Amino acid sequence: MTPTERTPESAPPGPTNPGGVRTLTEAKALSALAHPVRSRIMDALKVDGPSTASTLATRIAQNVGNVSHHLKVLAEGGLVVEAPELAKDRRERWWRLANAGTRWTRADFADDAAAVAAAQAAEALALHRQIARVHEWMARSEEDPAWDDAAFATQNWLRLSQDELRELSEEIVEVLMRWGSREIPDDGAERESVLVFSRGFPSKP
Repeated sequence: MTPTERTPESAPPGPTNPGGVRTLTEAKALSALAHPVRSRIMDALKVDGPSTASTLATRIAQNVGNVSHHLKVLAEGGLVVEAPELAKDRRERWWRLANAGTRWTRADFADDAAAVAAAQAAEALALHRQIARVHEWMARSEEDPAWDDAAFATQNWLRLSQDELRELSEEIVEVLMRWGSREIPDDGAERESVLVFSRGFPSKP
């Protein structure tokens, strides 16, 4: 999930739940997600909010032309939209996430081989980046004992039906969305961007 400030009126068509999470069913949108630079752009827009191409380029260490190209691909996939109300003049172009979040299930497009392949590529990329970030944190966690103490990892074995696993996933996502969309208190506390991810699937010990 990628929470943002709100779902813009110009959000693309498609199934969207009340929380503004869009269910992806098109190969174009899934293919747009299956690229490391575009995935980082989506993450940067989630963490920092609406941005210009130049700001994003600095944020993810890419040149502006490359970021502009990938923003165009994301826009064609309906994943980002322009935010003209934030521009100071006609030359300035701001971008925001099109929806509060995205989700997909391969069952929705089992007959579309291109969409299935795109979904698999997007999921594989997400998993690779999750694992890489865990390794990065483990390599530097001792540098900040307070954050090391606050960070967590958990693993649980459960006995669930398919419907119960689906219910559990909805509860977990609801908690994360609530924390992600809450108003940040003005209490002077130090806050960093924090990655929390979870997976639940049938397996054996």
